[in-house]
Order: sequence, then structure tokens, then C-alpha cells
Amino acid sequence: MKNIFIQGAIPATLVTDQIQRHSHMQQIGAHSIFLGQVRRDEGVTAIEYTAYEAMALEQMHQIREDIITNYGLSCMHVYHSPGVVKTGELCLFVFTSAPRRKAAIAACEEAVEQIKAKLPIWGKELMEDDASQWKQNT
Repeated sequence: MKNIFIQGAIPATLVTDQIQRHSHMQQIGAHSIFLGQVRRDEGVTAIEYTAYEAMALEQMHQIREDIITNYGLSCMHVYHSPGVVKTGELCLFVFTSAPRRKAAIAACEEAVEQIKAKLPIWGKELMEDDASQWKQNT
């Protein structure tokens, strides 16, 4: 099983590196990318993500295999940030590649929805006033 977790914010260089690594794969006609960024809502300064990593990796493996098969993808990569991620920083990166754009786009959207709904990953919003509250996925 592939590890999807990168401690702290996802560096923008990871995004460009993934695109570059796939440039030699001539069967790919399209990539779709989702970048989740911590939003500054009502005093939020960061989100501290925690996960039941073993279960999340197991579930992500199954999600990935199903989506690759259902959409005929060439490949799919997912990265999520445990730890503290400040507002404006990246916390989720989903990258899908397929021979055709519609498959890449639909697969990317489904992957994001399944990650949010199924993976045991939680975020605690850290506030300006040193308070915190658990984030609700919407």
C-alpha cells in the first residue's frame, strides 16, 4: 500500500514534480488535479489533521483501485497532510491521469468525495484566540 501522508503542508514542488514525472507517459492524454487549501474562516489560523493512518491507508488503497478500474486511469496519486497546516497552505493533493480528459476529471472529483466521506482523517481548527474546534466536512 502506498503511503499518502506527508507531514505538514504539501509543498508546491510536489505538484510540479508529479506533472514532470508523467510527461514521458505517452498513453496519457489528460491530468486532473485537485488541491485542497486551508481556508481562513472566522478566525481560523490553521488546521491540525490527525488520522487513523493504518485504516486510512487500507481504505485509500481500495478507493484508488476501484477508481482506477472504473475510469480506466493510467494512474492516480493522493497525498494528505497530518499535522498542522496553516491557512493558505496545501493539505490535500489528488492527481489523476487518463487517456481522455473526461475520465481524468470525473475520477479526480470522485476520489476527493470518497476521501472526504470515508477516510478516518479529522481536522481541528486552530483559532486566533487559541481556541480550537473540530472541523465538519462539507
